Amino acid sequence: MRPSVWILAVAPAVTTAFASAAAERFEGRFFGGQGDREYIELLDVARRMFDPDPEFQNLPMLYTPAWNGFVEGPTWDAWWIQNSYGTTYCALPFLDQPYQTFLSNSHDLWFDQMGDGKTVRPFRHGNTQYDWVPPDGCLCDAARPGWFVAKQGDGRVDIHDWGMEFTAAGLLMQCELLLIRRDPAMIDRYLPRLERCASFIETRRDPENDLFRAGPAANLLAPSYAGWKKPDGTYGQAYLTGLSVTYVAALDRLIEVERLAGRASKADEYAARRDSARRALVRLTTDEGYLIRSLDPDGTRHGVYGAPKHGYFEAPPNHDAIAFRVVDDGQARRIFEKIASIPGLRPYGMILPNYSSLDDMYEQPSGLWAFGTWVNGGHWSTCEGRMILAYYRLGQYEDARRSMKHLLGFARRFRMDNPLTKFGSDVYQPHEPINLCYDTFAPAAALVRGLFEYLYRADSLLIIPHIPPAITALEQRFPVFWGRKRLYLSIAGQGPVTAVYLDDEPYEAHNRDSVALRYDDLPPVVCVRIALGGAPIPRIVKSAAARRVPPASAPAGLPESLTHLTRRAARMLSFAEALARMGQGETYEAAHARLAAECVAVIHERQRLQARGRLPRLPEVSQIAADRSYVDTAVRLCDGLEAVLASYEDSGDAARRRMGVLWRDLP
Repeated sequence: MRPSVWILAVAPAVTTAFASAAAERFEGRFFGGQGDREYIELLDVARRMFDPDPEFQNLPMLYTPAWNGFVEGPTWDAWWIQNSYGTTYCALPFLDQPYQTFLSNSHDLWFDQMGDGKTVRPFRHGNTQYDWVPPDGCLCDAARPGWFVAKQGDGRVDIHDWGMEFTAAGLLMQCELLLIRRDPAMIDRYLPRLERCASFIETRRDPENDLFRAGPAANLLAPSYAGWKKPDGTYGQAYLTGLSVTYVAALDRLIEVERLAGRASKADEYAARRDSARRALVRLTTDEGYLIRSLDPDGTRHGVYGAPKHGYFEAPPNHDAIAFRVVDDGQARRIFEKIASIPGLRPYGMILPNYSSLDDMYEQPSGLWAFGTWVNGGHWSTCEGRMILAYYRLGQYEDARRSMKHLLGFARRFRMDNPLTKFGSDVYQPHEPINLCYDTFAPAAALVRGLFEYLYRADSLLIIPHIPPAITALEQRFPVFWGRKRLYLSIAGQGPVTAVYLDDEPYEAHNRDSVALRYDDLPPVVCVRIALGGAPIPRIVKSAAARRVPPASAPAGLPESLTHLTRRAARMLSFAEALARMGQGETYEAAHARLAAECVAVIHERQRLQARGRLPRLPEVSQIAADRSYVDTAVRLCDGLEAVLASYEDSGDAARRRMGVLWRDLP
């Protein structure tokens, strides 16, 4: 997990005002529907956070021109696997260009520098220089250009193992991205790397029991896990449950990528590995059905709740096993029953990684390591995103509602920080005027993805409706992506699936629980209309939310900096329109230009709303920083695209060279 200094502060309580739930219609920018108005409005707000928005911090604010991609946050200048995991997985189905390219460029920080068993990846910790040579296939804790941290970079790094579960999670995310995009060139490029990741993890499989060995800080929420403390006081490898769970989920997706690439025999090989690893989880399961944290070679179990020693409950392997369908429905319910029976796990409606305090870290639980602060019981929104997916799978919609409402308490104050200290009630960096981290978007992304789950496979996309029972009609006014297809969804009724239409045509590939879409059955743009419980077929929805357009010229009285930015936005828009006339309106470059222009438009919209008293005022120092963040975002997006297009002028690719010349010659 990210490094830092422990800072204590008390944040004021915030109450989010929403209309009470009622059987009335809500009409939002991204969602409309009938029934539980509050929940539909929460969905709309959640989706708004992934496009430029005048009220809420949003995903474009995390763009950096440094690698033309996303960065963890203004105070965290790199890209972490664990911290991005929940947000990325949950948001991938509805991320369009240029976000797809931004995310790929950030992932390349991991895959372009991944271990090869030969290359030194130096890392400085305090006054000590480590010349690490990560094994072939090893991914990392975090990376930026020329900087690759192959082990957890905080704590006693001298005893840390390689990033075992980091590698499994990175493998999972990249496979999911490939299954969604279905780009043969991308698959050809990444598949050999993904196979190397899987081979690296396989080096830790114990052939006697099909469990996986991992040493200190090799887990995702590192460095909370110390491995096996041997009788002589040193630390070695134990069987880490999270590594098994994350690897099984990653193999589920790698198998489908292999099939999509036409490599059936390789897919079968990975399926056998997955199945044996899944069967072995019984060795890490309690009599109550939940998963322990780890098993020492001498048979000592860690994470058996209530035991005299190591008697805490470890949440991530359990909620991930539900969210990624590593366990069956029966075990998923038993795991959730255990979670629900421990109030201390969710004191503010959001999951903690453990309860009670860990007694098996290699540090004492004080200071940064104190219970409720960092990796020992502090809240991590990357985990909350996966917890919300588990809620949806099991129909625990009120838990998902509470989570999103707690997040909004921070979002309305521009305090989307991570981790959250004091068991999820306070920000980690209270002395910053505002806070923003990529992982904090995970609950919002999960609230949206969880509605239909979206299980991408080589030849199908499984839609599994999870609609809160008080919602009787729902429309997604934004597309979900699958290769070159754009899917809009509308749903009506309650209960099992009883009828499905693709636009006006009935579609029979469904059962009472799910809809199995086949890629070749779909037109480029389609509305999947789902009736539940015998309800009438809902209406067709294909109207994506309109993009905001900046004014043709800046209104009088604006600062020169904003006037100049408005002119830059107009040129961006002209460039996108010129590409559209050339038949290239759907390219990454056109999308980036439109996004930059929209971010400028949102600055103007925010100013109008403020002038009308429609936005709450923040404390003065925070207000200045919040307003400035909108300008900085637009400037970075313009700078980034301009740098990309300047590089195209000398490109060996003719299409890119034409784009570069087009941009250069625009007035």
